[in-house]
Amino acid sequence: MAGEKNNNRNAWAAIAAALLLSACATTAPPPAPPSEPVAPPPPSEPVVTARQAAARETLRTMVNLQDRLYRVAAPILINNAELCRTQARNLLGFTAKNRWSYPGEYNDASAAVLGYDDVLQVSGILPGSGAARAGLRKGDDLVAADGKNLPTGRDAESKAAAVFGPLVSSRASLSMTIARNGNRQTLNVPVTRACAIRVDLGNSDNINSYADGSRVLVTRGMINFAQSDENLAYVLAKDIAHNVLGHSVTMRNNAAIGSIIDNLASVNPDLNMLIGTAGMKAYPLDMEIAADNLALYMLARAGYSIDKYKSFWQRVFTQYPPTVLNGYSATHPNATGRMAPIDRSVAEIKSKQNAKRPLTP
Repeated sequence: MAGEKNNNRNAWAAIAAALLLSACATTAPPPAPPSEPVAPPPPSEPVVTARQAAARETLRTMVNLQDRLYRVAAPILINNAELCRTQARNLLGFTAKNRWSYPGEYNDASAAVLGYDDVLQVSGILPGSGAARAGLRKGDDLVAADGKNLPTGRDAESKAAAVFGPLVSSRASLSMTIARNGNRQTLNVPVTRACAIRVDLGNSDNINSYADGSRVLVTRGMINFAQSDENLAYVLAKDIAHNVLGHSVTMRNNAAIGSIIDNLASVNPDLNMLIGTAGMKAYPLDMEIAADNLALYMLARAGYSIDKYKSFWQRVFTQYPPTVLNGYSATHPNATGRMAPIDRSVAEIKSKQNAKRPLTP
């Protein structure tokens, strides 16, 4: 009997286990609570190579230095149209570039750093110009001039210049359609009478500047050496004066200097061109004295102090004498002969300022 009871007990246990397993298998689990929608992961940032990073940093430095040159040169160019004679022109007072203004990896860098694409974008504003007064801003997209659509893509800079030139020469102002933050607007930009001399940055570290008759280029090395804006103004005014006086053409230096400017204004210049004096002839003393005199008048008219003009050039000649063949003094010698005439010019200008007479040489 005991064995039979045990067998019955085991049988019931087996049946109960089977029923429990059956219930677990056939009963649906309770519904899961609704879950929050899952946002897609953010797009991964493109990998920036060391070369791309270097190109971007180089471009940032170039843009900052060029902006500084525009700012320092602006009062010299705008306030001396009378002294620039035949080189005075009607200007709008801004520059424009797009991504095709830069070669190779700098094309991509201009898109990443400056937001450039195929459309011409205002890259620089000349302080005090009609463009500045009209409210044009760095970064504005140029859409149309006088109702005519402006070119885009490759060669847009040169093609746009061909559009602006005839319009500016015959107008007191120009209607400009721009796009800013995705919104179009039209600005009436007055033309500005100014010295039509282009100012460029030279991407090299030698202590020099160059004037080819229509352009002035100041090297990165000279900007760093000058340090202050006032000293940089001295460099710019001196070479602007050489251009106004036609010295480069007279010396037949314009072709050689033009090649140097074309080279050094590029992003990756060939520095082998700076070996020696690069075919440039040294300016004679009379031209240096004449350029100093005109430069001092231009500086005074532009609101710059002329008190330290002489000491700045003395520092240039002392630290970079003519034996440094790719330096400033190699082609602008006669340091001793320039000093007394500089003193006379400074005294003459201050006398006219005190007497409130016109500042004309």
